[in-house]
Amino acid sequence: MSKLKSRKQGNLWFERLIAITATVNLGLVLFDLSYVNWRDFYFRRVPQITQIYDPIKGIEPHRDTKNYLETIAALEEQVSQTGLNSPQVKTKLAEISSLSNEIIDSNPFASVGKSGTLEKIKNRMREHVGQKSSKQAFATFWSPAYLSKRGWIQEINFFNQQIRPGIAANYYRKIGENGEFIDNFWLIDLPFVVIFALELLGRTFYIKRQNHHLSWLEAILWRWYDLFLIIPFWRWLRVLSVLVRLDQAQLIDLHLVRKQIHQGIVANFAEEITEIVVVRVINQMQGSIQRGEIIKLLLQPEKERAYIDINNINEVEAIAGLLVQTIVNQVLPKIQPEINAILRHNIETAFGQIPIYRNLLMLPGVGQAQSQLSEQLANQITTNLYIALVSAIKDPVAAKLSSQLLEKFTTVLGAEIQQKHVISEIQSLLNDFLEEVKINYVQRLSQEDIEQIIEQTRQMRSPASVHTVVDKGAALPEIRDRS
Repeated sequence: MSKLKSRKQGNLWFERLIAITATVNLGLVLFDLSYVNWRDFYFRRVPQITQIYDPIKGIEPHRDTKNYLETIAALEEQVSQTGLNSPQVKTKLAEISSLSNEIIDSNPFASVGKSGTLEKIKNRMREHVGQKSSKQAFATFWSPAYLSKRGWIQEINFFNQQIRPGIAANYYRKIGENGEFIDNFWLIDLPFVVIFALELLGRTFYIKRQNHHLSWLEAILWRWYDLFLIIPFWRWLRVLSVLVRLDQAQLIDLHLVRKQIHQGIVANFAEEITEIVVVRVINQMQGSIQRGEIIKLLLQPEKERAYIDINNINEVEAIAGLLVQTIVNQVLPKIQPEINAILRHNIETAFGQIPIYRNLLMLPGVGQAQSQLSEQLANQITTNLYIALVSAIKDPVAAKLSSQLLEKFTTVLGAEIQQKHVISEIQSLLNDFLEEVKINYVQRLSQEDIEQIIEQTRQMRSPASVHTVVDKGAALPEIRDRS
């Protein structure tokens, strides 16, 4: 017992190790998928991340924007050395103004979908300088007269705080020979894929050994959700594998989630499945009616029916006989007082309709005698009828005569129906009746609150309801013990 417990504990720790590894891999996958969209944030807040991860995504600074910022840095150095009005500074300002026009015309931001950043830079510069044209605004900003008037320190601080971050965040992404952006994330993902592939291979061997009837493909598909951990595309689907593994490793509890998923699936399909099943059954019945199979089954002699009997018993006759015996032996004795009351009432009513008898009722004692007579007649009739029915059941001759009567009745009825040519009308009426059932009752069924039905079913299967039933019924524990 201790060995089994130790083995289960070891398996649980292994499951947890693999689940944590898969979670780490999923985190890297999600980081990789979101890196390009969040690169500006990383670039401003945690530039070390971009320095490490940019090469993996084939990202490098764009030559035009990089050269533009380097030229401005050289301008700052030149101003600090020779002042704002020196010939060298004026030359640098003219060069920067020309580079600004080139950036506006060529839009180096467009290749990576960052044209919005350029528009934001142009709007800020137009608003700051007070020009409607972005080119004119940049030309004015990088002029010696404007910088001298507004102050070099103030204006270069504005540029470094409001304009430079957007330009510095621009980048160029390399394109491979396949026409797609270079993405070397597979180098990071490869060790994880190897681990998951080896683990899946080992599980497949174990499943195949425990279930010899399974093929290798079926053994692999036994844990189909693990396949998402080794495929090199649609990596975001690994979230399914990770959730299942974390649940199996008892690191999270997905019972409520599974419960809601099952309820959602059943609720979505229960209505359609119910309609399909019911409509299919009705359609089959309609087809049988239109082909005349039901009429033939009812009217053909038993020997001529193409019917498979599995127990050599006419179930309809057996059920009818059982019902008759139950009515005669069990039901009629218990309802005899009510039958006597009905017969007595009818007898008294019949006597009351005779004119002579109504005159006799005026004589003393005749009314009481009439009541006794009616009661005796009612008792005698019901007793004789009951004795006749019991005799008909127990007497072989009477039973044979009853059987002959039933057989004769069926034969004559079938012959008369065929002679009257009402089979087609019966078939038509039955077909229309089933069509009405389909329209009315199946539609009502589809409008049922499926989720409420599912919830009621779940409550019936819950432990609380089971305990309640066990507490209320004394026979239930005995049945369970015998099973």
